[in-house]
Amino acid sequence: MGRRIKVLTVDDSVVVRRLVTDVLASDPAIEVVGTAPNGKIALDKIVQLQPDVVTLDIEMPVMDGLEAIKEIRKIDRKLPVIMFSTLTERGASATLEALSSGASDYVTKPANVGSVQESMDSVREQLIPKIKALVPGLAAAAAPVVAAPAAARPATPVTTRTRTGAVKSPRALVIGSSTGGPEALSSVLAKLPAGLGVPVLVTQHMPPVFTRLYAQRLDKSSALRVVEATDGEAVVAGTVYVAPGDFHMEVVRRGPSMAIKLNQGPAENFCRPAVDVMVRSAVAAYGGELLAVILTGMGSDGKLGCKAVAAAGGQVLAQDEATSVVWGMPGAVTREGIADEVLPLGSIADAIQRRLGSSARPAFGAAASPPGSAPRTTTSSTPSTTPSTTRTSSLPPARPPAFRPAAPAARPSQGRW
Repeated sequence: MGRRIKVLTVDDSVVVRRLVTDVLASDPAIEVVGTAPNGKIALDKIVQLQPDVVTLDIEMPVMDGLEAIKEIRKIDRKLPVIMFSTLTERGASATLEALSSGASDYVTKPANVGSVQESMDSVREQLIPKIKALVPGLAAAAAPVVAAPAAARPATPVTTRTRTGAVKSPRALVIGSSTGGPEALSSVLAKLPAGLGVPVLVTQHMPPVFTRLYAQRLDKSSALRVVEATDGEAVVAGTVYVAPGDFHMEVVRRGPSMAIKLNQGPAENFCRPAVDVMVRSAVAAYGGELLAVILTGMGSDGKLGCKAVAAAGGQVLAQDEATSVVWGMPGAVTREGIADEVLPLGSIADAIQRRLGSSARPAFGAAASPPGSAPRTTTSSTPSTTPSTTRTSSLPPARPPAFRPAAPAARPSQGRW
């Protein structure tokens, strides 16, 4: 066994520090080298202990997680930092702010669980895979050797698909992402024009509450209109539809137009929403007139969907390894040999516009903008409204006319470990 992954755990709760330490210590590939009760002490310990990963609480005295991540990035821009967040609107908002400030990923704290063991299981399932994904080289080196090691194998070369027929002009753009995706997706959408001419369907692995706030943040930073998708709403050009947390999102044909369909079917690739579900439905709706983009993320969600895109004659772009926080999802697509291009993050928006080409027109069977609304041409600080739809009560509520952050609330005493 090689060197273990060194982790520093930062949380003001003694109970949480002990729980996380016990969970991580149970994995032979991980070593907890230290703990800290606040961000200020954590900064000193990062310099002293040189951890490979830091887990960082958000709400702490002296120096909270938001301030701490900004200070950490001043001394180390690449150190993986995983935020611990509550599954609340306040926690989600703070987590998204931390991600935009340089955090690598996040996990949600268990709430309303029946036992300490259930809390430990929840942390183990979320945290350990993310730690290993963020430092894959050490994770592999620390794995127990159960047989004679094989000869070193050279890295798989990046190969792209060779086309034999004409490329179809896309009528829709689908994007999938996970770890590192919130900021990657934000940077791509910020470079796309309001007159994109096609609808954009997005699945980013996120829980409920997070996706609604994330869509609102994207809406403010993009020239495109961005909404959390609601069941039954029409799919129109120039709008970005973000799959809501805990719901698979599909696009389906409804007469002469397209519409959003949400469901809570079984998780795929351990995810709901899943990229594969969204992309498969888009192939069924648009055939090969589709452009799929897979950004940074752990796992392989999106690979099977992109195989269907390629088989139908559509186009596939993947983010390259150098600019990915985790080259799991785009790496799986690349190794499958179905990507038309493998690109650094900064080049993806230009490639999207180039490949859409003459698609700067209304999508099939849909107006260029929602009925009764003017085309969006500039970035707005206020999210635009969506047409009302009839939905079942089990589906996410429709997007409100405007987002007004709730007044800061006292730190909850319940739900905290």
